[in-house]
Amino acid sequence: MSTASTRLPEGRYGRSTDERADRRLRVAAAVLGAVLLALVGWFGYHYVVGNKISAEIITFKTYDDSVKVHLEVRKDAGTDGYCTVRSQAESGAEVGRADFRFDGGDTRIDKVVTLRTTSAGTTAELLGCHSD
Repeated sequence: MSTASTRLPEGRYGRSTDERADRRLRVAAAVLGAVLLALVGWFGYHYVVGNKISAEIITFKTYDDSVKVHLEVRKDAGTDGYCTVRSQAESGAEVGRADFRFDGGDTRIDKVVTLRTTSAGTTAELLGCHSD
């Protein structure tokens, strides 16, 4: 018996199961890709447009019982909010945390704030800013 006689006629029995599985995988990948793209877009929009107040630490200086932090805050005019700053000891333990308010109509604020600590801090970390 030759191999030609054992083959099924082409097109007579529909698509093979491999072709159906490939099509299902492509459709599933397209749907998941679209969902992922929408999710990334939503988070990006919320982060860029929805965040009305942001800041960065320019410099900081540590003392025995405090840390002086120079913050540069950018916010929408008329937006009130606060930024949370913390300090850690050399061991990694948190020795201070405080919220600093930024109110008013200014859109850019440079301010030096003092964070009180329970012992000598070695860092100043901006945890985030939130609008009211």
